Amino acid sequence: MKQRVFFLSALVLFLLSKIEVVGQIDSHTIGITIPAVTMLRIAPTASKNITMNFTSPSTAGDPIVAPSNNTSLYLQYSSIMTAPATGRKISVQASALVAGLTIAVTAATPSTSNLQGAVGTGSTISSLGTTAADIITGITSCATGTGSSDGSNLTYSIATTSASAYQNLRSGTSSITVTYTLADN
Repeated sequence: MKQRVFFLSALVLFLLSKIEVVGQIDSHTIGITIPAVTMLRIAPTASKNITMNFTSPSTAGDPIVAPSNNTSLYLQYSSIMTAPATGRKISVQASALVAGLTIAVTAATPSTSNLQGAVGTGSTISSLGTTAADIITGITSCATGTGSSDGSNLTYSIATTSASAYQNLRSGTSSITVTYTLADN
């Protein structure tokens, strides 16, 4: 009987060693779509038109007084690059010039906590013209945020072009459209 138990035990162990556990593997794919994005706005959108008025001198012989700088507007933008693009920029241009005046605009580099990605570097255009000039460069995929002080703060200043160009000034109101464009380099 002991031999039989021993033989059966040995047989069971032999058979167990020959049994293979077959594993199963399965998989699936996840499709991910990221849209190309190129969006730009001037904020606050409700009051993005600004007025910059010169004032009359208080004493005869003095020149007109330039308006204070305006810092009330922000450029807010979202960008998702499309391959093989390497970068984007924002350019600015005016619809017209006013004789005797220089309009300067500075776009500050965005620096709020709502930033995502590479928002680029702002610069100053010392004399805004009717030809587009790059004002923010080095943009890739990013978002500047949509809060009241998110994005690139714009500073506008207006001055007389020069003492000799002062003769070209004329009274009246001029309306100039300033256009910003976000595009691939």
